[in-house]
Amino acid sequence: MKLYAPWEKTFQKVATPLEHFIHAQTTTGIILVFMTIVALLLANTPLYEFYKDVFHLKISFNVSDWKLSHTIHHWINDGLMAIFFFLIGLEIKRNILVGELSNVRVAILPILAALGGMVVPALIYIYINNGLASQNGWGIPMATDIAFAISALVLLNKRVSPSLVTFLIALAIVDDLGAVVVIAVFYTEHIHLLPLVLAGASFLIMVAFNRFGIHAVLPYFLVGMFLWFFMLESGVHATIAGVIAAMAIPSKPKYTPDDFTHHMQNNLNEYDNYPVATDYSLHEKQKALLINMSEKIDSIQSPSARLEQVLHLPVSLLVIPLFALANAGISINFAEVDEALLQPISLGIILGLVFGKVLGIAGVSYIATKLGIAQLPDNSSMSQVFGVSLLGGIGFTMSIFVAELAFYGNASYIFQAKIAILTASLLAGLGGFLWLRFIAQKPHPDRNGN
Repeated sequence: MKLYAPWEKTFQKVATPLEHFIHAQTTTGIILVFMTIVALLLANTPLYEFYKDVFHLKISFNVSDWKLSHTIHHWINDGLMAIFFFLIGLEIKRNILVGELSNVRVAILPILAALGGMVVPALIYIYINNGLASQNGWGIPMATDIAFAISALVLLNKRVSPSLVTFLIALAIVDDLGAVVVIAVFYTEHIHLLPLVLAGASFLIMVAFNRFGIHAVLPYFLVGMFLWFFMLESGVHATIAGVIAAMAIPSKPKYTPDDFTHHMQNNLNEYDNYPVATDYSLHEKQKALLINMSEKIDSIQSPSARLEQVLHLPVSLLVIPLFALANAGISINFAEVDEALLQPISLGIILGLVFGKVLGIAGVSYIATKLGIAQLPDNSSMSQVFGVSLLGGIGFTMSIFVAELAFYGNASYIFQAKIAILTASLLAGLGGFLWLRFIAQKPHPDRNGN
């Protein structure tokens, strides 16, 4: 019997795409916590001026008379975050085609719950800020941070069913889609027609690549860069280019599973025809066969699946941490925190994220199940869905992103919004975790939680 070192056992385990996704989101959540703490420490120490100056440094690209110049903060929010939105687009597309949102009977509850979890918080915010200059921030409490929410749920381990985790993932994906639409439609002030038309033309070129069966990633990347630039120049937030580009990436593999099996079997049979050398070296033909098999393995996955898998790590370890470091650093005067939290912006965000998400997600779920429109996730109860709705109030990444757009140039409003987002996310995260850990009722064995 062959013995494996402890780390080798990890590599022997085969994880499903969903398990990879959950692991990536959990990793992102842990890193987000760390980078948020680092940003807050930097912003509240003598290093604050250095911290602020670094992210206000300008990086420019010049070609003859043409110049593109932005601060590091702007490059992160409009450039790197486009990669994050591209990954969101790939996740949305996969979930609609083959994932949690592909089955209407399963998808109807998270879709309705997500809509409720977006509309109710926005209405609460608008009610509190009605007629004020801050009313434009209604999109801030609509968002759910999928990384933090899933991390909190995963920490509960076997206390929640896998179907409840799937419910939260589907809900967060619909929530992300809603946030993208809100950013594109409501947080775009000025539209420049020519760049927008060129962005549309770039997207059509990518669609044509897809229709002609091009599975290489490079052509999509090159045209996608033009799409991002034209979107940046159009006035529509440049990150939307990431979601649009994701829709054009092929979701079908180059080879069918039957073709793959046939090719691999033929290669393996031919590989076995060559005797093993005494020094265990490979025949040149065997090396060629291995390369061919490696290419076939890549080809059995669609480009969208490969990109989603490849991008999770850099987004988790680079893009999101840099975003948190650049945006979560709030210089806090603790004497002013109480006053800031009582401002209409803060109240609207906190009540929207903490109470609005619960009313929207749990309330709509309860009504939908009672009316027979949908059913609760397997092996879950309404009490557990209530706990998940609390976790839905963790807004963080997307909420901060929308706050930067809604109150662009208004440092006071952005400060109030970020303080409120951090407070609400902490309350929602702790509240949801503690509810699911100590209070939530498990489903009745005969009624599946209904």
